[in-house]
Amino acid sequence: MPALLVVAGCLAIGTGAAAQSLGDTVPSVSSGGTIATIRVEGSERIEAATIRSYLKVEPGQSFDADRMDQSLKDLFATGLFADVVLRRDDSTLVVKVTENPIINRIAFEGNKHLKEDQLQTELQLRPRVVYTRTRVQNDVQRILDLYRRTGRFAATVEPKIIKLDQNRVDLVFEIEEGARTEVRRINFVGNEKFSRGALQEVIQTKESHWYRFLSNEDNYDPDRLNYDKDLLRRYYLGQGYADFRVISAVAELTPEKDAFYITFTLDEGERYHFGKVDLTTNLKGLDPESLRDNVDFEPGDWYDANLVETALTKLADALGNLQFPFVDVRPRINRNRDERTIDITFELNEGQRVYVERIDVTGNVRTLDRVIRRELLLAEGDPFNQAKLKRSEERIKNLNFFEKVNITTTDGTQADQTVVQVDVTEKSTGEISLGAGFSTTDGALGDFSISEHNLLGTGRELRLGATVSQRRQEYDLSFTEPYFLNRDLSAGIDLFRVDRNNQLYSSYNESNTGFALRFGYPLAEHLRQRVSYSLTSTKIGNIPSSASKYIQEQAGSRILSQFSQELTYDTRNSRLDPSSGVVLRLANDVAGAGGSERFFRTKAGGTGYKAVPGFEKWVGSLGGEVGTVSGLGKDVSISDRFFLGGDTLRGFRVAGVGPRDISTGDALGGTQFYRASAEIRFPLGLPDELGFSGHVFADAGSLTKVPVSDPNVKDSNSIRAASGIGLLWRSPMGPVGVDIAMPIAKESYDKLEQFRFNFGTRF
Repeated sequence: MPALLVVAGCLAIGTGAAAQSLGDTVPSVSSGGTIATIRVEGSERIEAATIRSYLKVEPGQSFDADRMDQSLKDLFATGLFADVVLRRDDSTLVVKVTENPIINRIAFEGNKHLKEDQLQTELQLRPRVVYTRTRVQNDVQRILDLYRRTGRFAATVEPKIIKLDQNRVDLVFEIEEGARTEVRRINFVGNEKFSRGALQEVIQTKESHWYRFLSNEDNYDPDRLNYDKDLLRRYYLGQGYADFRVISAVAELTPEKDAFYITFTLDEGERYHFGKVDLTTNLKGLDPESLRDNVDFEPGDWYDANLVETALTKLADALGNLQFPFVDVRPRINRNRDERTIDITFELNEGQRVYVERIDVTGNVRTLDRVIRRELLLAEGDPFNQAKLKRSEERIKNLNFFEKVNITTTDGTQADQTVVQVDVTEKSTGEISLGAGFSTTDGALGDFSISEHNLLGTGRELRLGATVSQRRQEYDLSFTEPYFLNRDLSAGIDLFRVDRNNQLYSSYNESNTGFALRFGYPLAEHLRQRVSYSLTSTKIGNIPSSASKYIQEQAGSRILSQFSQELTYDTRNSRLDPSSGVVLRLANDVAGAGGSERFFRTKAGGTGYKAVPGFEKWVGSLGGEVGTVSGLGKDVSISDRFFLGGDTLRGFRVAGVGPRDISTGDALGGTQFYRASAEIRFPLGLPDELGFSGHVFADAGSLTKVPVSDPNVKDSNSIRAASGIGLLWRSPMGPVGVDIAMPIAKESYDKLEQFRFNFGTRF
């Protein structure tokens, strides 16, 4: 009878765990026992020679227990076998294997919230790959992790196999997704300076409520919880609590696995003021006090870590402008716990000389390299500058071509060189939008546009749009080249047709058809200029016999040939929802180089924004604008005059202020105007996700000077003013705005509008 040496009958587990302990159980080999031949049994797909190659013994060698044990381990480690048996048949070593099956197909059942392609990307197993239990269990865990990232901690995954012929199997993952695991409550322990509600606004994780059905921020996410800890730390450091720390952040899952209770335990510490603020340097020829203006805080102010970071960036930029490319700006902090002050000394020293050796761009499949590289403020061979690198990353993000932008650095081939790695993830840049809405000015409206913001990966933009409302129809086709002639010079062309029904306030209709050529370029970091030329055919018509004679005189067609320029200085922290900074504009138009119109027009204005100290979500704004237009040898036509009211002067209708023929009520427009507005925007105490905010405002202005002398035409330069309140709702269907204004200074012939409503959406 053949002697049994080793038997292993378990499924393969990666490295052959069942074989790990076999070395102690292999019986001794009798002396003189030599392997004459090796016979392989049970192999179907795998060649016998391949199996022999994993063995540690060969014919002519003795039956050695240690080598047998290692051979068994190596065979299991391949992952190719479900079972391996080594036995001795006289002088023959028999290797009997049971091969793991091959996966024929992978399927999912029960998945509703995650698509198959999302699940498939998480798997390591694929069709025509060897099936092993370890790999399946690993993939089960990956699927569970994916569901947990979407907030479904109660999800279960059961892998099952369907045996086929030729040692093949179909692998089916049966999924029970379960309900979303919500965050039922968020608690804070140790918070004495700020309320629970205030801290909940700071963190990204939110408590579950019915109105958060469009958000996943009320799902538990461990990574988001770590981010919340960092947000809390930044918030407290920004408020002067320099000793603040998060002791713990614990998420407890209910026994039903349907909700989490999250508890942050905080140590707030004491609040500090800024103490001494000094600047020192070892840079030759530099007076550190000349850079004092780059530090936006003084001794006695509440400590704010954000202001310190801002000062570091500004100082590095200022030194770069002074031709100090290699600098090391560091804050030396001395904390006086007894006095609760923090002394800061900014050390401006020479840094390590590092140059940019190479810039690598990866991840851009469609977008051309040059589109990304032209946004970089560094080039190969330049001195390395961390501040410029950070601004370069922001510039690439502002293109809005990419879902993710990550810029990192690695060591170069020399000690004084670095490699800049720009990694991007592209997103769809084509857009089709349909819109509907209602406004007091235009009535019901519909909107359609199709655009491509990154045409053929070149960064060029092409747009076709149409807006149709009860009182306005607008059609336009535009093309923009952002880097004309390979320079930071945007160039574009617009074709347009605009029809306006002005019967509501001035008894005429207006049609404009034409084109415009435009160029834009930066003059400084925040200063940009745009120049343009437009040629427009204007038709004034559909004038009833009851209209003012001064409107009837405007009937007919005219050609406007106009050159324009606009200077814009913009330091706002956000164009959509600013809370700091200013925007200033100066625009000039001159008509007369061809065409039938002759005039010179100027408008200048600006708005400043600032958060109310101590109430960061309360934002005040103060703005104003003036304008004048003068005819060059002829009167200015009504289509080129100014009109005031509606959005430009709340409390009054569109064209409700200014020269008016009182015999017909028609607005005639004016050639000089001014207006000013003060506003405070504030939260309503509701969760941010609801999107509600309120504002109070006061508007004032006047419009005057019409080229008419008639007792029936009233034209006063007296100030008009109104104040009121408003509500803005950033609804899932688009912004909804309501303003209620009460005029407090007006003329008897002005047209008032105490209630104003706007609603619009795109989808």
